[in-house]
Amino acid sequence: MVGGVFGGFVHDATAMGWRLAFLVQVPIVLVSAVLVHILVKVPPKVSNKSLLSRIDFTGSFLTIAFLVILLLGVSAGGTLVPWSHPLVIASFPLSAALLATFVWWESKAKQPIIPVRLLLNRTIFACCISLFVSTMAMTTTTFFVPLYLQTLGHSATEAGLRLLAAPVGVVLTSVSSGLLMKRTGKYLALGITAQVVFLFGSGTLYFLNGKTPEWVPFAALLLCGAGYGATLTVTLLACIAAVDHSKQAVITAGTYLFRSVGSTLGVTVAASLHQNILRRQLWERFGDLPGAAEEIERIRNDIGELGRLPEGWYGGVIQSFMDAFRGVWLMLLGLAVVGIISSGLMKQHKLHSTLTRQEDSRERG
Repeated sequence: MVGGVFGGFVHDATAMGWRLAFLVQVPIVLVSAVLVHILVKVPPKVSNKSLLSRIDFTGSFLTIAFLVILLLGVSAGGTLVPWSHPLVIASFPLSAALLATFVWWESKAKQPIIPVRLLLNRTIFACCISLFVSTMAMTTTTFFVPLYLQTLGHSATEAGLRLLAAPVGVVLTSVSSGLLMKRTGKYLALGITAQVVFLFGSGTLYFLNGKTPEWVPFAALLLCGAGYGATLTVTLLACIAAVDHSKQAVITAGTYLFRSVGSTLGVTVAASLHQNILRRQLWERFGDLPGAAEEIERIRNDIGELGRLPEGWYGGVIQSFMDAFRGVWLMLLGLAVVGIISSGLMKQHKLHSTLTRQEDSRERG
């Protein structure tokens, strides 16, 4: 929860800047590794196969190749090279082919990264899509709201303080939604409600501009965090309830894969959208002025350039940034709508309170 605040503080207050925010994680990781080695008791080996033989290296390679090629095309298009460039044109069909190959391979692999057959279960599929778009949206939100605040002159520390509203919302609803499901045994309506809450948060972001009161980003982040926190809990328990006990660990890992891919794609797609809109708006407003090309590139590459703008540029540049941010907020609204639809496709299964499960008491999805 305090990561954003700490990162902003070390950026503003130390000579190493943002690099220190990464460096301080090294001793924490090392201590954690030692604690895991000492305290975690590994269950006895239940298979004669070696650990390496049980790793789906082909599936891992296909996943990485698909993401790298797709992200390369998305991030380069319109920013580094034109959308008509062969690099961009080739990246999309190639990434689609890799994705299709990944699905084919996972459907026949003995120990796949993600159990493709389980995705035929309506609830599992709906939960994974909901997690995918929600994580895309939440990661984009936590990346671009601080950028919006810094564009308006807030320091990195001040932006980090405002970012606290998001994890507070996540914590409150992830716990409360779990308690509510424990009491009612229901999750379908709660899942839809969580996505609606996120939609309201995204809608609040859409109306941000250069004169928006400072409390509005707090409210938007709190709503987005609240919607996302409930979604995490609802989708996890819905997936567990929808499969046999023997498949619970596998499908839990699968949901994390969808979250990981969503977080990666979310920021990349949003950054490409933001940069393309910003570039177009700046050229429309200042393209005819002397030295415009160099100045526009400096603005796009360094937000600190806002404090060194030529005379008469500031108002137009800020408006260009607001237009670019609005494109990102519109993307969040679209993702929230997809999240609502996917949550509505889930089926209500029985939530079991113990590991002993009566299979005939659970509806099949």
